[in-house]
Amino acid sequence: SFCGGLPAPEDSNNPLGYKFSWSARGVLLALRNNARYWQDGKLVEIQGKDLMDSARPIYVYPAFATVGYGNRDSSFYRERYNIPHAQTCVRGTLRYQGFPEFAKTLVNMGFLDDAPQGFLAASSPGDLAWNAVTQQLLGHSSACPDELLKAIEAKIDTQDAETRRRIIHGVKWLGITSPDVKVSKRGTYLDVLCARLEDLMMYGENERDMILLQHKFEVENKDGSQSTRTSVTLMYGEPNGFSAMAKTVGVPCGIATQLILDGKITNTGIIAPMTPDIYQPIMDLLPSEGINAVEETI
Repeated sequence: SFCGGLPAPEDSNNPLGYKFSWSARGVLLALRNNARYWQDGKLVEIQGKDLMDSARPIYVYPAFATVGYGNRDSSFYRERYNIPHAQTCVRGTLRYQGFPEFAKTLVNMGFLDDAPQGFLAASSPGDLAWNAVTQQLLGHSSACPDELLKAIEAKIDTQDAETRRRIIHGVKWLGITSPDVKVSKRGTYLDVLCARLEDLMMYGENERDMILLQHKFEVENKDGSQSTRTSVTLMYGEPNGFSAMAKTVGVPCGIATQLILDGKITNTGIIAPMTPDIYQPIMDLLPSEGINAVEETI
């Protein structure tokens, strides 16, 4: 199961191919998460520092060049969904092609460090330019943008020339080697980068986001034949209205709230929607709110 909250293709117009429809800090912190899942009967564990290296192409529709990587611990879902015999069980994140390599470069540079830095404190005196921050982060002797770019290039893992060129283009676009772009001081390397990304990667007027979700089931039937079943939700936000992220997260919650008020859900406590008495009435009402899944056997 892979899902991504992404910009619509026409609005994915930055080097990361990404814009924020939820917490920018949360997006960055997610890059540090370990991943754990079942693959071909083996338990796979990936350390956060290697998460972006594990990204692989995920085919949903031909129009989308999407890649995916594990989203935290999905090893327990075999039992939770009562499919303990499943050889592969993984929950993952979708991003557009090129995102992992660029993100990994930022990780390699050390930008996910959330330890307090005195010179980045809001109370520290004077303005601070981005080239000085990057110089300090890299421990480089020079704040010259060209020298910093050379040091950053050494942090790029991929040897593909085109990808390396695009990453350097992206670094220049971020402005993190520029003496002319001022830093919004927020205390840590993670948070100053977060502030910079928020400046550059928020949705603009008339832009829309997109939710792309694919569940994929490899099935061996009783007679020994095999088939693949997919369930795909593709939803776009409304320009200057509700985002797809807001709608797909908020509407199911709103329906559940109404069902509680109507007395149709009577269980108490913190309850996951894992039983038909809870999830089925919610799923029955989602199409009337414009949230659908297209199911196919291939």
